[in-house]
Amino acid sequence: MRSMILKATMWSAMGVLMTGKAGAADRQNPFTLVYEGAITKNEPGKVNIHPVTYSLNALEISANVYTPANYDPRKLYPAVVVAHPDGGVKEQVAGLYAQRLAEQGYITIAADAAYQGASGGQPRNVDKPSYRIEDIHGMADFVARYPGVDAARLGLLGICGGGGYSLKAAQTDKRFKAIATLSMFNSGRVRRNGYNDSQLSTIQVRLQQASDARAQEAAGGNVLYSGDANLTDEQIAKLPFDLYRQGYEYYGKTHAHPRSTSRYTTSSLLDLMSFDATDRLELLDKPLLMIAGSKADSLYMTEDAFAKATGTKDKELFKVEGATHIETYWVPRYVTTAVNKMTDFYGRSLGK
Repeated sequence: MRSMILKATMWSAMGVLMTGKAGAADRQNPFTLVYEGAITKNEPGKVNIHPVTYSLNALEISANVYTPANYDPRKLYPAVVVAHPDGGVKEQVAGLYAQRLAEQGYITIAADAAYQGASGGQPRNVDKPSYRIEDIHGMADFVARYPGVDAARLGLLGICGGGGYSLKAAQTDKRFKAIATLSMFNSGRVRRNGYNDSQLSTIQVRLQQASDARAQEAAGGNVLYSGDANLTDEQIAKLPFDLYRQGYEYYGKTHAHPRSTSRYTTSSLLDLMSFDATDRLELLDKPLLMIAGSKADSLYMTEDAFAKATGTKDKELFKVEGATHIETYWVPRYVTTAVNKMTDFYGRSLGK
């Protein structure tokens, strides 16, 4: 069974694909941020980072709040909630975009998902859609009360799997006045169908494996995990999609963080495989910006969601020319292009 689970996991991996050791940036940065240009210390008159914790459904959530240059808590600022990729943590791409948006005058928050990263919850690395959606609601709860935040001007940014969960959260949470996604990843569709719908023939087999894993947990046995296979460089090079090859590089080497892992409880598939980020997407009625790389092999998911977002007339699909999925996470020119587009979008929708 284990070999079958690992094989299925390899081809249905989401935005993060490999557990890696901390990179050089993590060891040097006092906030353990691993992205280029990360804050190393808080200085007056500049963008500052504020590590915070708060309670969500009796779990302690670990988050970072970024405040703009010359932040004055007596003034009012628009704010943006940033949801990280599956298996990622707030110190990686979510933190990068949170910092870059703070540079544009927004208060931003990036939190580790419950059961993941530095947030609480046992067993570790439970990966259920309902939890990830609740994480987004919880970030809104917290940041809306943060000093200086204008709760009437709250935006949402979801990256990769966080993008799919953001689409779902925004369907019902009308506190979000503008929603953007970057390299959106429909986690349920991929866990169910495989990447590029390549595993349709094994859906029932994988559901049985997930059911068996839950039965074992309920009986007091060991928690089974999927997604924790370590591949050699040769095996990585043979993977069929850019997302997988570049994902191993990003999460396992260049932007590795000790709390970021592709490992998740196998029983989570019971919830993941019946989930789809595009279900009831017509309920989303706020301005929508969907950004993806023009060369991303995950682009089909953004295009599918965009077509189904019929509840809003104010929507745009913006392609970052030349970028793949993972390259939108860190390549400076692609990040700048995406941030500029987001700044225009949030500026129009939320105001500065």
